[in-house]
Amino acid sequence: MAKHTVNDSAAQYLELYSSCRDMILGHGADVMNAVRDAAFEDFRRLGFPTRKVERYKYTDMAALFAPDYGLNLNRLEIPVDPYEAFRCDVPNLSTSLYFVVNDAFYSKLQPKGHLPEGVVIGSLADEAAKNPHFIEKYYSRIASTSGDAVTALNTMLAQDGLLVYVPRGVKVDRAVQVINILRSDVDLMANRRVLIIVEPEAEIKLLFCDHAADDRRFLTTQVIEAYVGDNAALDLYCLEETHAKNTRVSNLYIEQQAGSRVNHNIITLHNGITRNKTDLAFCGEGAECNLCGCVIADKQQHVDNNTLIDHRVPRCTSRELYKYVLDGQATGAFAGRVLVRHGAQHTVSQETNQNLCATREARMFTQPMLEIYADDVKCSHGSTVGQLNDAALFYMRQRGIPLKEAKLLLEFAFINEVIDQMQLAPLRDRLHYLVEKRFRGELSKCEGCKLCK
Repeated sequence: MAKHTVNDSAAQYLELYSSCRDMILGHGADVMNAVRDAAFEDFRRLGFPTRKVERYKYTDMAALFAPDYGLNLNRLEIPVDPYEAFRCDVPNLSTSLYFVVNDAFYSKLQPKGHLPEGVVIGSLADEAAKNPHFIEKYYSRIASTSGDAVTALNTMLAQDGLLVYVPRGVKVDRAVQVINILRSDVDLMANRRVLIIVEPEAEIKLLFCDHAADDRRFLTTQVIEAYVGDNAALDLYCLEETHAKNTRVSNLYIEQQAGSRVNHNIITLHNGITRNKTDLAFCGEGAECNLCGCVIADKQQHVDNNTLIDHRVPRCTSRELYKYVLDGQATGAFAGRVLVRHGAQHTVSQETNQNLCATREARMFTQPMLEIYADDVKCSHGSTVGQLNDAALFYMRQRGIPLKEAKLLLEFAFINEVIDQMQLAPLRDRLHYLVEKRFRGELSKCEGCKLCK
């Protein structure tokens, strides 16, 4: 691992923790507090990674964290009625709806949907205080602070977040929708933590939606740890619709056991700067994952997706499909590494990244990688970067379709392959609608939502 020096951006967070440590510990659960000092030492050793670090070479992390954002370390209540601020329910999906405001679970109003017995969806800090021995078995275990500065920073500062727990054999039929609302009267940094535990033979579908309710600069760090047990199933959909002043840095860690299935779809429709990292490890034979990403960016937007799929055991299957459509002066990056370890025979892996640059000023960086140490595998990878097909545009214009509409139709058809991978039909239909509006330059949020005003 490359050596880092503590830069000015990191220094302000080290000083912040040192001076406010007692306050942070006083408002935190013991389980979360137990790992803070170690995370602090890791962050002090690492500093923010430079572009010389392989996994961060497409995004200047120190620059993202350089501004002096406010933090709600004293856990002051921020006035918001999420049901009034957000009305963008996905039609006909009939979800159980929950809210996280900045980095705190909103517990004042509970959803009307009934969860199966034993399922827990609530405040991570509250549950850690009530059941510390259970939470400490999972918290900060696969999200290692020793190798990633953003994970270390989040672990050092996070005070609450979301817990999703599905006990053995329970299948949650109704999809669970979690709305992450950023709300503040000043520029704000929020450090959100998510812990997902799906025990053997259990199933759940989760939809995370990120929105910004105020025209302020927001910086969000998010660390998600997801444990998927034997023959369990997790569908995780993440949709970002924020604004140009928002910076989002999200690290997702997934651990799969034998026979488990994971579908992860990440969709970026509106943003400022977004950096998503996904680390997935197969720890039991016969597991399967599908990672899909869809990015639509224009103006000065920047979206960087970085993935690692670690095939540690035999007979696992992984598929990746990421597609970008970049307009204006937008910048996109995709780096996906598939690691097949010694002994991981009968691995099947396919990795695809396809990209459209609609202007000469748009930039796309792509780096699909295969690292194989087993000899009985079926693995492939590939990437393309191009522009719209001139012949197809000419053909459509010859039949009376205006140039702008022809471009939209081709872009829409290009991105649909990712959306069609989603298992929830109402969500697929809704995203088709949102993507079309996005390509037309219209606001892609639902009518009646105050976030649009």
